[in-house]
Amino acid sequence: MTEALLVLEDGRTFRGEAYGAVGTTLGEAVFATGMTGYQETLTDPSYARQIVVMTAPHIGNTGVNEEDDESRRIWVAGFVVRDPARRPANWRATGSLDDELAEQGVVGISGIDTRALTRHLRERGAMRAGISSEGLSAEELLTRVRASESMSGADLAPSVTANDPYVVPAVGEKRFTIAALDLGIKTATPRHLAELGVETHVLPATATAEDLLEAGPDGVFLSNGPGDPAAADYAVDAVRGVLDARRPLFGICFGNQILGRALGLGTYKLRFGHRGLNQPVLDRVSGTVRVTSHNHGFAVDAPLDRPADTPYGRVEVSHVGLNDDVVEGLRCLDLPAFSVQFHPEAAAGPHDAAPLFQRFVDLMETARTGDAQAGGPPPRVEHSTAEKSA
Repeated sequence: MTEALLVLEDGRTFRGEAYGAVGTTLGEAVFATGMTGYQETLTDPSYARQIVVMTAPHIGNTGVNEEDDESRRIWVAGFVVRDPARRPANWRATGSLDDELAEQGVVGISGIDTRALTRHLRERGAMRAGISSEGLSAEELLTRVRASESMSGADLAPSVTANDPYVVPAVGEKRFTIAALDLGIKTATPRHLAELGVETHVLPATATAEDLLEAGPDGVFLSNGPGDPAAADYAVDAVRGVLDARRPLFGICFGNQILGRALGLGTYKLRFGHRGLNQPVLDRVSGTVRVTSHNHGFAVDAPLDRPADTPYGRVEVSHVGLNDDVVEGLRCLDLPAFSVQFHPEAAAGPHDAAPLFQRFVDLMETARTGDAQAGGPPPRVEHSTAEKSA
C-alpha cells in the first residue's frame, strides 16, 4: 500500500495509507457525522474545497451507484476514512468507492484515527489541511497548507453552478413555475418540488433578479452552496430585486445566508460548523424539534430574542440549533419569504424537514390567491398542514 500523510495547519500530523487517487490536495478540514450517505456527501457541491473527515469508522460498504449522486461529479477536495470497505456489498452497487475516488482524481487517506482527528477539529476548529501520498515530508506539506487559501472570503458558487439554465419539469399536473438560483444545488431539491407539481427553472449563480423573475413567475428558490456568503454580492443583489418584487421566496443552507445578507443582516464563520445528518433544530414557530441534515461553516447573525427591523420589514429567527443556539432559519413577517440553514431534501439524512417544500407551495398558492384579489397584503409564512401533522 502507498503511504499517505495528512497535515493540519497547526502542525498536527496523521500517517496512513492512500485511499482513492494518489497525489496531493489542499482544503479546509471538516468532519461530517453521518453514519450513511457518503455518496451524497461526496457529490454535494457545498463541500467544494473541503477535506471531509467521516466520523463513522466503516466507509464504502455499499459501494457507489448511478442513482445517488447529487450533482455531476465529486466535489470534495479530499476524503478521510478510518476503515475502508475491502469490497462493496450492496445490490445497488455498480462500483467501489475507492475506484470512483481514483477515477475522479480525489486524493484520500485511510487507516488513521478519525476519532482523534475529529476531537482535534472539534476543540480547535475547522482549519486548512493537506493530504499527500506522493512522498512529501510533513514539513513540505505543512508549508503548502499554510500558503493555501482560506475559506473566509472564498467565492465558490460560480465554480460549482450549472453553466447553462435547465428545466426540471413537474411530475403530473404542473401547478407552479419557479426559478432556482443554483449556488450549488443538489439533484434531490428540484425532484422534491417536482413531486408537488412544481416546474423548476434552474439558473446559474450569477443570474440577475430580472433573470429570476422572468423564469419563475410564481416563486424563487435559493439553493445550498459552498464558500463565504460575504463574497457573493451578486447573489445578494439578485435576491434584493426579488424581495422588491414581493415574489414568494424560499432559501436553504447557503440560500439562508444570502437571504440574511439581502435583508441587511450579517454573517460570520462558525468555529467548526455543522455537518452531518443528526443535527437537532427547534422550530420556534410550532415548538417542534426536527432532526436535520446540515453542511455549513457560516451562519446568519440575527437577534434571537426579538424580530429584527430591516429595509424589508420585520424578520424573526424561525429556527435555532439546539446544540449551540446558531440561527437555523429566518421568517419575514411583512414579505412572503423564508429560509432555513439545513437541507430539507435530506439527501442523505432524515426526512423531518421535508414538509418545508409544501410550505413553499402553500406560500405561492396564497400569493396567487392574493393577486387574484387585486393586491391585498403580502402573505405571511405560515405552517402548512403537512408540517403540523408531521
